[in-house]
Order: sequence, then C-alpha cells, then structure tokens
Amino acid sequence: MTGLNVFQYPAHPHRRRHGPQGYASTAQFREWLRDEFTFRCVYCLEREQWVHRAGHFHAEHFQPVAQRPDLELDYDNLVYACHVCNAIKRDQTVPDPLRVLLAESVKVQPNGTLIALTQEAAKLLEMLHLNSFESRRRRRLMMRVIRLAAVHDLSLLQELLGFPDNLPDLSRLHPPKGNRRPAGVKRSHFARRLRGTLPATC
Repeated sequence: MTGLNVFQYPAHPHRRRHGPQGYASTAQFREWLRDEFTFRCVYCLEREQWVHRAGHFHAEHFQPVAQRPDLELDYDNLVYACHVCNAIKRDQTVPDPLRVLLAESVKVQPNGTLIALTQEAAKLLEMLHLNSFESRRRRRLMMRVIRLAAVHDLSLLQELLGFPDNLPDLSRLHPPKGNRRPAGVKRSHFARRLRGTLPATC
C-alpha cells in the first residue's frame, strides 16, 4: 500500500478468516480480531502503528449487546474498532462496514473528505461522524506525513505502513470451544512472517 491510498477501503467484502469459540469475555477475542482486521479500525482505518495500542482499540459488537445479548460472545459479531468509532457507535444499529465500506463505494479526497457513492455508505459515514472536522483533519494530516516520509524518510514510511512487531501467534491460542475456521491460523500474519511471505507494508 502506498501513501497515496493509505485510507482506501478493501476492494471486496470481508470474509472471516478465524472463528474462535467459547471465550468468557470479548477481550479474549482481541488477538484474533487484530489479525482478522489487519491491525486497523474497520470504520476509520486508524492503524495500530499510529497510536498507543493499549486502550485505543476495542472488540466492538457490530450488533449491539443491548439488542442482541445472544451475540455478545459470538466472534462473527465482533469487529476491531478504535475507541473513537466505538464510542460514537455505542448501541446504534449501523450498516455492516465489512460489506458497505469498500473501495468502490467510498473515495477519499486529498483534503481528507470521504465521498460515499452508495446510500448505505453515506448513512454509515454520517452515523459515525467519519466526515467530521476532526476526522477529515486526521486523515489529511496522516496523508501529508506519509507522502513526506515517502520522499524524505523511507524508514519512517516503513514504520507508519508496516506491521506491528508483536504479531499474535494464534497457533498458541486455544479457544475453549475450538476454532470453526482452523485453516485461518496458517494464513495469519504471524505465520506468514515465519514463512517469509509477509509483505513489508499493509
């Protein structure tokens, strides 16, 4: 990924790679979610590499627990979200970001503004304030920093766009009720780093 499209959403709807089951709290799903969503917020695309990770990212319930308590500990109802997006969403029912926030439906402008090309994408951007003054300023600032790093400081660029050092080794985790998608562990970022197939940037 280059600095010019660092806020580009995925090209295709996300298909779950992992499926841990049986944990007693949402926090126990965190390492799986970090790998699942490539160490960034599914809503605003904030990256772990840009912030102090502790306390900044959450296992967020897509369908709110207040409405669907039966899905509180269902992995497929959890996404990885920054504390800002998590706090704004609260118990709102929003369009599914894994299906709605795609490269073909949301475009980022040089000034940091997100342009929605579908009604559902527009609704999600509005509900989560993703075009607020602060959101636009943050995107614009990070795009400028990354462009400058690409020209003047390649080691900084690598740090900004690279993977975290502490990739989770999911093979060492043993969910109480198993993993519905065990093949995903071999495709995890940690496993790819061991095989030497992990790209330099994400």
